[in-house]
Amino acid sequence: MATPRPVHSAPLRQARRAWNLLHVDSTQARALAERAIAAATRASDVTAEGWARVALGFHLLYYATAAEAAVELQLARACFDASGDRAGSLLAGAAIARSMWRQGHIQQALSLVLPLRDEGVRVLRHEQLGVLLNTIAGCYSAQGDSAQAFAYMFEALRDAGPSGGRGFDTVLHCNLAHELLQIGDYEHALQHVDQGLARCAKLKNARLLSVLLINRVICLTELGRAAESLPDIAAVLDMPADPSGRGRMAAHHESLAIAALRAGHLSLGADLVERALAEGPSALPDERLERATAAALLALCSGRPDDAVARLQPLLAEAASDGVEGLSVRIRAQFFAVLSEAHESAGRHAEALVALRRWQGLHSAQAQLASRARYQAATLQTELLRLQHRLDENDARRRRTERARAELAEINEQLSRKVHEVQALQEALRQQATQDPLTGLFNRRHLNDTLPTLFALARRDAQTMALAIIDLDHFKSINDRHGHAAGDRLLAAFGELLAGQSRRSDVACRYGGEEFCLLMPRTDALGARRKVQSLLRRWRAQVFELGGVTLRGLSFSAGIADTTLAAPSPDALLKAADDELLAAKREGRNRVGVAAR
Repeated sequence: MATPRPVHSAPLRQARRAWNLLHVDSTQARALAERAIAAATRASDVTAEGWARVALGFHLLYYATAAEAAVELQLARACFDASGDRAGSLLAGAAIARSMWRQGHIQQALSLVLPLRDEGVRVLRHEQLGVLLNTIAGCYSAQGDSAQAFAYMFEALRDAGPSGGRGFDTVLHCNLAHELLQIGDYEHALQHVDQGLARCAKLKNARLLSVLLINRVICLTELGRAAESLPDIAAVLDMPADPSGRGRMAAHHESLAIAALRAGHLSLGADLVERALAEGPSALPDERLERATAAALLALCSGRPDDAVARLQPLLAEAASDGVEGLSVRIRAQFFAVLSEAHESAGRHAEALVALRRWQGLHSAQAQLASRARYQAATLQTELLRLQHRLDENDARRRRTERARAELAEINEQLSRKVHEVQALQEALRQQATQDPLTGLFNRRHLNDTLPTLFALARRDAQTMALAIIDLDHFKSINDRHGHAAGDRLLAAFGELLAGQSRRSDVACRYGGEEFCLLMPRTDALGARRKVQSLLRRWRAQVFELGGVTLRGLSFSAGIADTTLAAPSPDALLKAADDELLAAKREGRNRVGVAAR
């Protein structure tokens, strides 16, 4: 029987340091873990051996294969079972589950790790609990359940924290970005990537850097800014496929290829498609579908739309199915976007329209996933708080009465803080769902929710409500000439002007791109025209310095309608205002049109 060792034995300290360095300095972490295994084996220190093997197992998960990692992790769990170390046993179980879903056994992995959650909340702390929650998130992500994955990742990030996360918070920013990509929230995904990259600059972890860069490539491509991703593609390709670089993990050549082709770099895109196809058939549905999409896009960009369709046709049924485990909505939407482009380029407009409608349906599904993810994040956080409260109460009852009162007071204080955090999270999620991050105005989703209500109130109270749609003139040429950063600055400035000139009862929204919408209760079309004309004068008076170039005399075109229109409805009101906007643009821009009653 192994002799019990002091809690702070030298091999155990070495093994713990290997664990702490997993994401901070991956090469040193492996070297320390291997030395700790040798020292612990000589000393029959099973606790230290368990921690050293679990650190090495996690390293192998990142830099080698799941099968290699599983061998070390099974040995680690046996050590923890022998020593009675529950924290180590829980982490080994989480890592074994991770190796299972990496090998395609997703449901079995989830069945193994999910029952560990409640004990993990009681036993694990900080980044260790984050590792367990992140593994559960990974299983749900592999199943295609982005809502559950997002909720668990968000909670894991809160537990890790930037100060004590030992680089694990960087991993979670990377994973959150990936999951936000799946639900179509590309702006927030890019924010998490940038936060991860800022933290990664302090780490020695080339693999983590490569994954963050790949996620940024995908974000920029989905945002229509693929050209900006070319330096990141070059950086990923420069990393060797060994422990000194990105390890033996997939380089996602298909994702990089799509970005290069969208950026107009045909030769680079062709090289990346060739690399992706050279990796052979993939068992992962997302990877399989995206490789076909990349090959089809290459054919399309090379002027061969029929070849592009032929590349996609064998996977059409799989892409159209809602029941394929591990196949994300984003990858399916990307597939149908390229299929629609290929049919359109070949002159098959009916087939292009069918594919486009598929793409639109999948984008609607992404919006539903985003809404469900925000709800699940708040629900899971509340559930974990209740669980923690219940466990703390059970512990308190076993203590002396005089200590129990003090501890219960501390628990209540913690609960109050957690409730405040939940409320803050719910408010933040509400703002994300309704607010445009660039301008600070409401977004189109909020407009769609608010317009029918305000319209009904205006009809009930026999009051007039006006609606204006505003489009910044020549915005695309400014973007092309001065760059997206300059365009974003103008959009933010106009949003600030519109908000400053609106009443508290008005609803100002960014309608999309350079278009804005303003709802004005208790205002008729003529009153709205005076207001919008005043806004136009103020906008024309503004002066901007953009990279040494002075812009002045900017203008916009606007269309206005009110609820006195014949056969009024919210859609009719929007259409009337939009028609007037189009008329104003045809008549030379820099004017405000009003719909006739």
